[in-house]
Formats: sequence, C-alpha cells, structure tokens
Amino acid sequence: MKKSLSLMCMMLVASFAVAQQNTTAVEPMDQTPVFRVKVVSRSTKAVNYRHRGGSTKLDFKGTSLMPQASGQVKVDSKAGRLEINANFDHLQAANKFGVEYLTYVLWAITPEGRPVNLGEVLLTDGRSELQVTTDLQAFGMIVTAEPYFAVVRPSSLVVMENVIRQQTKGWEQAIDARFDMLEGSQYTIDVHATQLPSATADPKTPLDLWEARNAVAIAKAAGASQYAGDSLRKAEDFLARAEDYLRRKQGRTPIGTVSRGATQMAEDARVLTLQRKEQERIAAEKLRMQLAQEKAEADAKASAEAEARAKAQAEEDARRRAQAELDQAAAERARAAAQRDQAQAEAARAAAFAEQQKAQAETERARRAEEEAIRQKEEMRARLLRQLNQVLETKDTDRGLLVSMPDVLFDSGEYTLKPAARERLARIAGIVLAYPELKLEIEGHTDSIGGDNFNQSLSE
Repeated sequence: MKKSLSLMCMMLVASFAVAQQNTTAVEPMDQTPVFRVKVVSRSTKAVNYRHRGGSTKLDFKGTSLMPQASGQVKVDSKAGRLEINANFDHLQAANKFGVEYLTYVLWAITPEGRPVNLGEVLLTDGRSELQVTTDLQAFGMIVTAEPYFAVVRPSSLVVMENVIRQQTKGWEQAIDARFDMLEGSQYTIDVHATQLPSATADPKTPLDLWEARNAVAIAKAAGASQYAGDSLRKAEDFLARAEDYLRRKQGRTPIGTVSRGATQMAEDARVLTLQRKEQERIAAEKLRMQLAQEKAEADAKASAEAEARAKAQAEEDARRRAQAELDQAAAERARAAAQRDQAQAEAARAAAFAEQQKAQAETERARRAEEEAIRQKEEMRARLLRQLNQVLETKDTDRGLLVSMPDVLFDSGEYTLKPAARERLARIAGIVLAYPELKLEIEGHTDSIGGDNFNQSLSE
C-alpha cells in the first residue's frame, strides 16, 4: 500500500463531539512508570546521497529475527528532498514478537544516531510497498516491529536493514554513533501485554483501529490522563469516532483516517506524559538537592561556631607549644649536626678502608695471576715431558727439556734417515707444533768413523 508522510497533518487539529465509547478498562501494573531506553550500536551503513544526483538503489536484508525477509529501495535525489520507493517481501505478521506488536515502521538513522520515522510498512500477504519523502541527506534505513505507526523511537526488534550495493550512488558512511532503541517491554511497562486490546484481536477489525486501541490504552496506562489530559481526550474522541464508523460499517478509509488520528494523538500524549514525568523527577531532584544544601549550610554554620570556640583555646595551646617546639627544634638541629659530623667521619674512614681493601685485592689478584702463570707453565712443561718421553728419552734439565735421539739415525756412510728415525722425528714434530711458543735448540753429534772432511760433508 502506498503512503505519504503528510497523511495525518489535517487530522491532528480536528476534534469530534462524540461521546467516548466504553472500552475495556486497563488495569495498571504495580510498577512505577519510568521512561527507559536501551542504548545499542548496530553495523548498519548510511549513504550520503548526492544532491540532485538522480536515482539509485539499495537492497534490504532480513536480520536474525526474520532472516527470510528481503526488499529493494529506490532513492531519487531531487531538489530539497529525497523520494524513497520501497518494496519488501517475505515479512511475517508483527504479532509474532508479542500481541503488543501490530505493524512495522521504516526508519532513517542519521550517521549521528538520530532516528526519523519514515512511515508505516503495511503488509499484504507478506509484501509491502511504501513511497515516502525526506529532507535528510545522509542516513541508513532499518525496519522495526512496533505497536503502532506513530512511534518516535525505534524498538530493538530490527527485522530488516539496508544493504549497500556496489552500484549505489553516494558516499557510504558507518553509523558509528550510538542511538536509542526502546527495550522490548517499553510499551508494556505500565500495562501487561495480555491486557492490551490487541490481545483479543478480531481478524476482521481493521489494523488501523487495533493500533489506535493499543495506542490509547498504552497512553492511559502511562498516566496520560494526569499529565496530558487534553491530548488523551482528543485521542479518545478520534477512537470513539472510529468505533462508531466500524459499527456503522462506513468502510476502511473513514475508519483508517480517524483511527490513525487517534494513534497519533495517543502517541503525542504518551510522549508528553513521559516528558512531564521526567520534569517532575528533575524538579523533585532539585528540591531534594536544595533541602540537602540548606541542611548542609545549617550544619556548616553550627560547625563554624563550634570551631570558633575551639579556635581560641587552640591558639592558646598553640602558643604554649610553640616555644617548646622551638626548643625542641634547636636541640634537634644540634643533634643533627653532631650526627652529620659523625657520619662524615665514618664515611671518610669507610672510604680509606675501601681503598686499602682495593689495594690489597689488587695485590692479591697480581700474586694469584703470577702463581697461575707459573702453575700453567709447570703443567705444560710436565705434560710436554710426558708426551716427548712417549716417543724419545726426555730429561728435565736446567736448560729445559732435553730430548735425546738414538745413536744410529742414518744409514752408514749416508745422510738419509732410517725409517724408524723418520717416524720418531715426525711424532716429535707433531708434539712441537702443538706448542708454538716453544724455543728449540738442536745439536748434532757424529762418531769418529771416516775422515773429518767426509763427515763434515755428510752433516751439511
């Protein structure tokens, strides 16, 4: 069903001199009515539509509350306004969430978190068409289940939200601001859902009339009779006229017109009631704070007088203590000076002792280092002696380690070494290579066989 936001403008100023029809009395619950909202954050994306940017399309997707729901929206950006054409499919009746929910509402949520009621989503076999306009430039859209079309804040029952296509024209913006959503029990906090007229709904009764009955019942339960009597009476007049039209079978259009007028006036009365209750609460809080302040001031005055009396005595006591404190301070200073001098002397002694200890430690370290060097040298000498003795006869002499080779090393009359001599010399060379710091002296001796010239030639 197509719809315009200006539908009810003329009806809101009308009144009817018709006696109010008797309706089922609603018994308020034993709970003090308060205005409560639940602040939530959603990931719905907003679009900043270009001014006079032509038309673009978005999709709608069902949330976990109604995943099968879907839809498409066409947005036309024109001078000074946006025209929105929405089509929704696979929506179930709103009363699946409770008898107090009768319809759905399409909302625009600005990036700053401000909700705007764009219009009612009326169902025909699970489908709905909606045509509305708005002067907003940037917003996201959601669909919520509501008790009637004229609500001013979305409920927490979000059944669909917009999904931005890649082809959507405009600038995508995240709705990061937190925005108020009414708790599911907000409308029934003052009256149980089973006491609402819709709890015994006749399917033949027009939906607009059921919304009006519920709206008036909720407003009365909230206390509108006391806080918004004029608005509530106008709503009751509209409702009485709608009930009269229904009895006389005047058709859906007249019944719907006055029913929606009743709903709008009842919601105004409910909101005004909540506002005035809040004003009362604020006034009561201010009075409480004022009385508390006056008491605090009286207590402060009495305390000041007692303090003044105590002050005189305190000053006299202070004068007596002052001299004693001065004397004590002088003694403390003298004692502190003596302690300081003593500490300085002890520090000097400690420093001298530390220097002495340091010098002794250095001497001890040098002595130990020297002993360690001697020990390592002796260990190396003994180790080398053992290693060499395993190859050739080796003696530890004052000159050092003396390694003696056997008498016969060369073939007779030749300068070539015998195989055994070469092997031993090779082993000796391997040991010596392991000690690169060694100083070696090599001496050779020969027998007297042969002439001196011949032996000199062989040796060279």
